[in-house]
Amino acid sequence: MAIRIVDVTDESTFALIPPCADPGFDHRSCDYWEDADRGSKAARASWLEPSAAPSAPARPRTGNPFLDDAADATAGAGPAFNPFADGSSRPGFNPFAGDSDPFADNPFAPARPARPRIAATAPRKLALLGRGLGVFGSYAKVLLDDDTPVAYTQFGPLSAYPRALRLRELYPQLPEAPLPAVITCIATTKEARHQGHALRLVAAVCDDLNERGFAAVEAYPERGVRPDATSAATPEFWVPAGFTMVVEDDRYPVMRREL
Repeated sequence: MAIRIVDVTDESTFALIPPCADPGFDHRSCDYWEDADRGSKAARASWLEPSAAPSAPARPRTGNPFLDDAADATAGAGPAFNPFADGSSRPGFNPFAGDSDPFADNPFAPARPARPRIAATAPRKLALLGRGLGVFGSYAKVLLDDDTPVAYTQFGPLSAYPRALRLRELYPQLPEAPLPAVITCIATTKEARHQGHALRLVAAVCDDLNERGFAAVEAYPERGVRPDATSAATPEFWVPAGFTMVVEDDRYPVMRREL
């Protein structure tokens, strides 16, 4: 068997996310952790379709070429028109930018590589997973066994998941600094269970988070629900993954691992 773990960073890797064991749920349309008030784990077919590209409304023309061109640029219809520019496509030079400004465009330096980004027409869940792609990196991984996707996990900084922030507020005994990363979802397909895939995936996430500079990672399993209805498994799952229970609770215990 060939085990491979890939990061979800674009539409091709997003398509690898395996189905949930319970068909009523869907990783690809779940915003339970991203939306603390209205988030849902439900399967929503509309979320799997490409989003419509936003279109700007037509703007009335004034007859003044300088005002009309500026309005078009503001609306995203085209580049700003500068009657004093030479018409070239090279980056503009800012004479007021200080030498200490690392983000100022320098016409004499190589252009900075473009940060990875998700297309505006991407499925909604992929857009959520790609929010921090240019700064943090990927928010999800898929494990493939002989090129068959069998396990999925979602993770990231605590600030990316408002429901995790709200849950954490219930327990003032949890350390405030340094804030942990979180693993919000870990799941294996029914056919691939009891083969250690989920533990392999958690280990890969912990190694990744350690390299990204995090000192700890937390998970928030849920008691009293069917195993297929909780996104974060059971407290017992996290123990062999190196986690300890730092908050014992009848509904939402907190598991934590120092990295």
